[in-house]
Amino acid sequence: MHAEEVRALMSAPGNDGLTWNTPLSEEHAAHLIAACAPGPGARIADFGSGWGELLMRLVEAAPGSTGDGVETDPEAVARGLRLAEARGLTDRVRFHEAPAAGYPGDGYDLAVSIGAAHAWPGGAPEALKALRAAVRPGGRVLFADGFWEREPSPAALEGLGAEPDDFGSLLDLIRQAEAAGLRPLQVTVADQREWDLFESAANIGRGERWALANPGHRLHAAVTEAVDARRTGYYGGYRGTLGLAYLVLSA
Repeated sequence: MHAEEVRALMSAPGNDGLTWNTPLSEEHAAHLIAACAPGPGARIADFGSGWGELLMRLVEAAPGSTGDGVETDPEAVARGLRLAEARGLTDRVRFHEAPAAGYPGDGYDLAVSIGAAHAWPGGAPEALKALRAAVRPGGRVLFADGFWEREPSPAALEGLGAEPDDFGSLLDLIRQAEAAGLRPLQVTVADQREWDLFESAANIGRGERWALANPGHRLHAAVTEAVDARRTGYYGGYRGTLGLAYLVLSA
């Protein structure tokens, strides 16, 4: 219970300060949206949408389009609903508090999944097959998942709590997409600045900000210890080893 409380304290307060819950810059996001090229009236689905920032930008880029965000986190869904209302998108963007795997939608023009392959029991290969099944022939898929930039060291694996076979190479990920019947149109990866800003704002920063704001809390020492462990795991372990690839794919 103690560890669960620490995780909740570290994860809850900082998300509202994030635009994306992934290593992504404004410029990179614009390139992804342009490559996805949703047309007027497009139907778009984001599986594991979080609060739907990317989904809403895709909908805004295509007049008359609609978006379905599929997400299990009720706090993320609540934030997404607030954002949609503030941007005048409540009649075009809907959120479904449901698991990505098994969601019954199909016939979409564009299916998106960013860092959510773990929602499918079979990981990336199963996720890619599901996304392919969710789009019409000629539709597109935007898929992001991790890969090893280089062979992971013991420190990198410890920092992530990962095993060597949890990820493959970038080419392995591309081949998995091709095996699912998808053709790569554009492949980009999060750069080091995107990673550093994300880790500083999210995984490390939100815990640090909570500790600064709650010096007398009974779990202050435990949260600080967890923040220090995460910082060590990133800067002394998986920084520059774990990559994140964004694949724009044609069905």
